[in-house]
Amino acid sequence: MGTAAGGVGSGPRYVQIAEEIVQQIRAGVLKPGDMVPSESELVDRYGVSGGTIRKAMVEVRASGLVETRHGKGSIVKNRPPVRHRSSDRFRRSLRQGGQAAYLAESAQSGATAKVSVLYIGPMEAPEDAAQRLGVLAGTQVLARRRLYFRNGTPVETATSYLPWDVVKDIPELFAENPGGGGIYARLEDHGHEFSEFVETLQARSASKAEASELALSPGAPVVHLIREARTAAGLVVEVCDTLMAADQFVFEYRIPAGD
Repeated sequence: MGTAAGGVGSGPRYVQIAEEIVQQIRAGVLKPGDMVPSESELVDRYGVSGGTIRKAMVEVRASGLVETRHGKGSIVKNRPPVRHRSSDRFRRSLRQGGQAAYLAESAQSGATAKVSVLYIGPMEAPEDAAQRLGVLAGTQVLARRRLYFRNGTPVETATSYLPWDVVKDIPELFAENPGGGGIYARLEDHGHEFSEFVETLQARSASKAEASELALSPGAPVVHLIREARTAAGLVVEVCDTLMAADQFVFEYRIPAGD
């Protein structure tokens, strides 16, 4: 890795260094799993102070292309994005074929997916979820909390809140594995036919606890996604509160041009 690669901007020196390192990663000079040169190596290479290199590495980490491990340094991530297709991933044909949305997405991108169930059971509905479900805050709901992995790396946490009067007679929803097609397939098996899924997204920085759970660098960008699953009868039968590593997902939405 040389200095002052062509195409690097003219901003402050630490920004130039950060841009060059990012370019080296994107070009494959630094490959997934490679260590980014140490601070002392970069000081020697660029002829700048350690403070300048530390500021440059803050910018590199903000790109989402590296992760910093205590005592080891910064490593180039091997985390190609799962592509979210909002008009495709909740198709009824996928559920009927036994594919839940996340597993279907991962399969399409050639990734190995794993879901770890952290909690299943009764919970008092948080205020936002309760409002979306049309119940009072603190009302008992069924909560299902999961941690999703892609190629062995945690990439997403999700907690589903489901109305107790809807799920109490669906025993599969209390099981760790609800069966092929996931919880949406089981809800439809019991007469709750979906009409639409409504999602709200917000980008922000991860808290310390969130970064730890998703193996991110402190302050790394995440996407907070809230989904409402609405039925043809006009009921919201699930609110899913999801936190996603922002560098792991690409969101692609198909928007009809007609009325």
